Amino acid sequence: MTERWKPSVTVAAIIERDGRYLLVEEHTPDGLRLNNPAGHLDPGEGPVQACVREVLEETAHRFTPTALLGIYLSRFQRPERGEDVTYLRLAFTGELGEMVAGRALDAGIVRTVWLTRDEVHASCARHRSPLVWRCIEDHAAGRRWPLEAIYTDPSITALGPLLHG
Repeated sequence: MTERWKPSVTVAAIIERDGRYLLVEEHTPDGLRLNNPAGHLDPGEGPVQACVREVLEETAHRFTPTALLGIYLSRFQRPERGEDVTYLRLAFTGELGEMVAGRALDAGIVRTVWLTRDEVHASCARHRSPLVWRCIEDHAAGRRWPLEAIYTDPSITALGPLLHG
């Protein structure tokens, strides 16, 4: 029997304020990179919850998703390390809330930066993935889907820890 292919599910927040987009600068195995506030979906949480959590962890700000921007697939390879990962990204847009005083940024996050669309485009060589720019393009184009397009069954949070076997 062959092993089942399992894409890595991530969430991202595309946050714009006064013509600037919020990005994080973070340490990666490939050096210092720019990314949308983003991260992996954890066991026991839905995509909207995960996005709220990731924005708080990476920016120290509260975040309220208001729309699904899109669902994206990308593939990343690092042959020297035997890595071949397909990412399934659910990107959201919404309202950035207040900063939580005294909250440290996640390990690896150096700082947050606000960049214009032109500045984001000019920095494409430093993006963690091609989805950083694609999501900003879709946001600027006005793409939006209602949050109700994503359904998280209550079993996600009600069943307790995942069984491994």
